[in-house]
Amino acid sequence: MKKLKLLTNIEESYDELRYKTSWPTKSQVVKSAILVMIASVIIALIIFVMDQVVDALMHLVYNL
Repeated sequence: MKKLKLLTNIEESYDELRYKTSWPTKSQVVKSAILVMIASVIIALIIFVMDQVVDALMHLVYNL
């Protein structure tokens, strides 16, 4: 009984992926990947700047 249900679920999943899912085009994937890379660099820069500010403040506090 469980095997039959499992096979039915697999078949339904395959059918949904094959016929009901809209896959992005290559240009859409490239644009999304570039956007993610740019956002990652911006977030990394923000974190780097925040880290440098906190580091400078800590050196200032501990060197008094």
